[in-house]
Amino acid sequence: MSMPTHARELSRRTMLRGLGISLSLPWLEAMGPMTAWSEDAASKTVAPNRLAILYVPNGKHMADWTPAQEGADFELPPTLAPLAPVKNKLLVLSGLTADKARPHGDGGGDHARALAAFLTGSQPYKTDGTNIRAGVSVDQAAAAQIGDRTRLASLELGCEHGSMAGNCDSGYSCVYSSTMSWMSPTQPLPKEVNPKLVFERLFATAPDARRAERNARRKSILDYVREDTAGLSQRLGSNDVRKLDEYFTSIRDIELRIERAEKLPPVKTPDYAVPTGVPAAYDEHIRVMCDLMVLAFQADLTRVATFVLANEGSNKPYPFIDVPDGHHDLSHHGGDAAKQAKIQKINLFHTQQLAYLLEKMEAVTEGDGTLLDHATVAYGSGIHDGNAHNHDNLPIVVAGAGCGTLKTGRHVRYPKETPLTNLWMSLLNRMDATVEKLGDSTGTLPDLV
Repeated sequence: MSMPTHARELSRRTMLRGLGISLSLPWLEAMGPMTAWSEDAASKTVAPNRLAILYVPNGKHMADWTPAQEGADFELPPTLAPLAPVKNKLLVLSGLTADKARPHGDGGGDHARALAAFLTGSQPYKTDGTNIRAGVSVDQAAAAQIGDRTRLASLELGCEHGSMAGNCDSGYSCVYSSTMSWMSPTQPLPKEVNPKLVFERLFATAPDARRAERNARRKSILDYVREDTAGLSQRLGSNDVRKLDEYFTSIRDIELRIERAEKLPPVKTPDYAVPTGVPAAYDEHIRVMCDLMVLAFQADLTRVATFVLANEGSNKPYPFIDVPDGHHDLSHHGGDAAKQAKIQKINLFHTQQLAYLLEKMEAVTEGDGTLLDHATVAYGSGIHDGNAHNHDNLPIVVAGAGCGTLKTGRHVRYPKETPLTNLWMSLLNRMDATVEKLGDSTGTLPDLV
């Protein structure tokens, strides 16, 4: 890139500011070279590795999920077909088990245990009172060690409200079936489902009074940093100016989508109360949250994020894909082929949303690679099959190169009863974060690199 003669190298922490707004920037060439990961242990990467974990409830119709072949020459089965554009950056993992989601003498409550144990590998204490207890989740283990490097230690997103109290599953507190992130065994982190509040958390630093002032004036965040933007643009080359314009366009697009969502009435569907203040359409809600996650990673506002697409045990209907039945009800299919076909439709819909996120990340250029190259995105469920309520051989996909630390484009099958937490231990190592043990982990996974 040809830099202006008066240009100076920008700090990676350069921000644009105005009326309580602090707008971080994506990586620009003017910030200096971004090196790729190297097998040479002495080589340190400038591009940070991001970790995102997405959760979907009620298991999968595994016949349409699991590839028949192992290794690099595998074919994507029907449910994973939307991931074809990024197949070479996928790891489909079979054989992993969430043992602590099993009863172990506690009886019913598989849905509550599935989500609570998914990232913690810990058996949640059976209670519908305030004496809840699980374990530290992998995202928070990472945030505790690298969270001080970014504005937000972690980001917890969701699309379905969840209660932090009450009995939601066979004597288990509602917090278990609606919360994936745990800062400590007794401190769950509630997810944010309102895109507007997520947006303000990412970009606004003003007190509520100034936030109200901005809302009253109905200006874009970009209006408040316009002066800083003009000054910065004069210091950049043509490639950086284009990249900055793309970044600002993404921000403005999200602002407009949130504004439209606030004006539209919620969709009324049976047995499901759509939260106010979020997009009326479920797919739009998911995608604006994905866009916010991409922006947060792109601007290095955080390197750790979790996203619960729907609470565990969710009975949300999907009439927009011709499935008016509740998801949880369908998951108890009893072998009925018609119900299984509807479950597969729901599974396919969720995979399409994952594909949207991954392709969005792949489109963001960073140095000689992409945002997806500098990230690890895990997606799955803590239940294998909703009818059996089993927690072995879980549906798990990992995407992204992890800054070159993952050998992707493969289906890897691990021995039965391999702890899911061994995967989390492996991903922690790629985040410059280490712990001796996570829940029921027995080590790290082989054959990832």
